[in-house]
Amino acid sequence: MEKDAVIRNALRQTKEYDERLSPYATKNSECIKVRVSKKPITHLDIRWPYERDIDRILYSKSYRRYVDKTQALSFFSNVHITKRSLHVQWVSRIARQIGRGLNLNTDLIEAIALGHDLGHAPYGHVGEKALNDALKEKGVGFFAHNANSVRNLLFVERKGRGYNVSLQVLDGILCHNGEIINCRYEPDTNKTAEQFWEEYHRCWVEEDASSHIAPMTLEGCVVRISDVISYIGKDIDDAVNAGLIKRSDLPEEVTSVIGDGNDTIINRLIGDIVVHSYNKPYLEFSPEVYEALIKLYDFIGEKIHHNPILVKENEKLYRMVRELFDIFYEDLNAVGIKKYLANMNEDYLKSPRELLVTDFLSGMTDTYLLDYYKKVFLPKWHTDFDDE
Repeated sequence: MEKDAVIRNALRQTKEYDERLSPYATKNSECIKVRVSKKPITHLDIRWPYERDIDRILYSKSYRRYVDKTQALSFFSNVHITKRSLHVQWVSRIARQIGRGLNLNTDLIEAIALGHDLGHAPYGHVGEKALNDALKEKGVGFFAHNANSVRNLLFVERKGRGYNVSLQVLDGILCHNGEIINCRYEPDTNKTAEQFWEEYHRCWVEEDASSHIAPMTLEGCVVRISDVISYIGKDIDDAVNAGLIKRSDLPEEVTSVIGDGNDTIINRLIGDIVVHSYNKPYLEFSPEVYEALIKLYDFIGEKIHHNPILVKENEKLYRMVRELFDIFYEDLNAVGIKKYLANMNEDYLKSPRELLVTDFLSGMTDTYLLDYYKKVFLPKWHTDFDDE
């Protein structure tokens, strides 16, 4: 009886929580699982639906590998240069702030934010481009880290069994594209599970399909813009620390509106979007802030992401990923991938060879890939030889 009382109280609290949310928020009662669970409930679980997804993501192997994956600057030894582990935490924090200001479901927001980059390749977008070009060359499709994040959760984790993650979380991860900045973000509230799966598969067979899909929830839209807010100011701080630019290089028409430091940029963007989106079924920037944000995005693209120093070094990183892809593709018994495949279940092993290689490579951390490349392509030096 005591257990029943705890369960009834938890359910009542969930209902009360849902009733306090914005009419445009995703309710816990609307949570949809992509799989029918066959596992019997043998213990009391008082977590709300999206909290379970948060825990699945936090304890996944993909999440642990965030700690040694690049955000933007791949080859700087400065410990204060952002790694992807910090980026996803900042996205989560920013998104929850916006979600709280708009009275949305912050559990759903946190789950999407923490999982949005699980499928990123080593060395960030350089590794992503290398894998994308490799799949294109094989004529089997395309690689996009957002779709790969979904694949990791559903089909790779737990030796290929995957996790039973909620549809709304998976959809937010799939549609988080932070490379596109809009003045307004509107959710596709009529999206069905069937449409989600169609969009997921399209991301693998149609180049740039990720640019043409929108989240099914307002919470997904929050994470999408929070991804931008998280990196756009921090990339500037990282570039200044690395000596690529000076803060005084920033355009005055940008700094006069949203500031020149990560903290002021974040606060200005969060405040603007909450004020202009309150009690609305979409997110929206003010015209002046949106214009400044676009100019800042163009600036970091030209002065940071396409900086000649980065471009030169990124070409080397690109070649490393491509060459390792070719090695593994030609020989699935190569050291490393053989052990990886031996630990996976039979259903997973039915995946196309190209995806098996892509899964293995995209799961590597920066350091692991570099060490493996040295092992494969560089000679082993010997210091002691017998005299003849």
